[in-house]
Amino acid sequence: MEEFLFHVVSRSADRVKGKLLAMGSLMNEINLKDFYIPNYILSIGSEGESVSHLPVCPVIAFINSKSGGQLGGELLIRYRALLNKSQVFDLGESRPDKVLHQLYRNLGMLKDNGDLLAAHIEKNLRLIVAGGDGTASWLLGVVSDMKLPHPPSIATVPLGTGNNLHFSFGWGKKNPGTDSQSVESFLSQVRSAREMKIDSWHILMRMRSPKEGSSDSIAALELPHCLHAFHQDNWHVFRGGFWNYFSIGMDAQVSYAFHSERKLHPENFKNQLTNQKAYLKIACKQGWFVSPLCHPTSRNIANLVTVKIMKREGIWEDLVIPSSIRSIICLNLPSFSGGLDPWGDPSKNKLRHRYLTPPYVDDGLIEIVGFRNAWHGLVLLAPNGHGTRLGQAKRVQFEFHKGAINHAFMRIDGEPWKQPLSVEDDKVSIEISHSGRVNMLANLPCRAKSVHDPSSTHSHSSKDYVDEDDEFTEEYEAVKKFGAASTFKYFDEADTVHYQ
Repeated sequence: MEEFLFHVVSRSADRVKGKLLAMGSLMNEINLKDFYIPNYILSIGSEGESVSHLPVCPVIAFINSKSGGQLGGELLIRYRALLNKSQVFDLGESRPDKVLHQLYRNLGMLKDNGDLLAAHIEKNLRLIVAGGDGTASWLLGVVSDMKLPHPPSIATVPLGTGNNLHFSFGWGKKNPGTDSQSVESFLSQVRSAREMKIDSWHILMRMRSPKEGSSDSIAALELPHCLHAFHQDNWHVFRGGFWNYFSIGMDAQVSYAFHSERKLHPENFKNQLTNQKAYLKIACKQGWFVSPLCHPTSRNIANLVTVKIMKREGIWEDLVIPSSIRSIICLNLPSFSGGLDPWGDPSKNKLRHRYLTPPYVDDGLIEIVGFRNAWHGLVLLAPNGHGTRLGQAKRVQFEFHKGAINHAFMRIDGEPWKQPLSVEDDKVSIEISHSGRVNMLANLPCRAKSVHDPSSTHSHSSKDYVDEDDEFTEEYEAVKKFGAASTFKYFDEADTVHYQ
């Protein structure tokens, strides 16, 4: 009897389980329709579709298939299997500027013809970008360049080594799972994420062209996606933008060596843990843990550049750089080198005595931090650890000392490069200025803090904060495009020659 009851109960449980699984599959199907964009929206002239479900969170996904070892390719396959494959793009094959321009042209045409779904998608569209910090910044640059009336917010999937931008907004720093459940869970988080504005920072570097030789050296540079080179009159001009950080010195040199090695031997960099170990090994080989023994003091930041900052509009002042500083970072987000916070959380006394404000990501101020060596960087691992807080500013200007150095290692949002400098020029300068804001999607827990967020850990008087969107509109028009899209690179005048 007990055996009979056991079989009856088991069969009943199996039937219930089967019904639950079927219901779960149905729910998953309905949930996935929340993110679906039909083909006729993506490509004008496609066969019309009957859309019975209004997508509450339509998405376009951009995936760097080369990021994260094999993970990028696996994610690409998974997203295309779960969504309309035409709304998922491989960044190795499709440039995001071309994709988004075509999409918004389509939406505009359909809206003009009275298509209500097109209007709904334009209003509710969210973007997903899977890759490292450089890939995420690439998409941020494209969206910034488009200057849409209602720009889409952006969620990031961490496929890089540092994943600082991702970590700042609650999307994690570890590479994600690529199975269906993991991707569906991520999509659900994208749907519930809140929007948060983030400051955009414009960077302009100028140096005189050499009297002898060709300017072809600019063309040979492998610049970050968000930085572009020009030759104008007798000047070399580099113009671009960033959202997390710009750095010069020790950290950029280590990053450059790492990226160069990975490019030569990609088979040795298959996962995040291996990459992080290789990073540490390179830092040791370059001698940054014993920098006084391995690196001359002539390479310290104070011996290379004069730094000026603007705290109040129109007033420049010298920034004092301690003689031991070997790396300087202009930081917008609370994450650097894989989730570490160089600025930290200054006490109220320090904020008051040094005339500092809490580090918000949308307050129009950038934090400037210095490091002496790799050991100094490891201080960030300790509770309340931080770098040398040098200051906060609306603008920052670097002026290189004449003949001090013939090249400098620099890094923007995870992308390093070796920048040649003219040793005969006393006018080599870099200027960083605020240039509007873009929309990110913030997941929980979110490390980034908004000046408008009442849950921020510091009180911030409204008198201290000036919404600079209007103030910088005119200037933004002057500097024009600074994102990653080739079709939006800055052209100053008709005789400007752009170097690809």
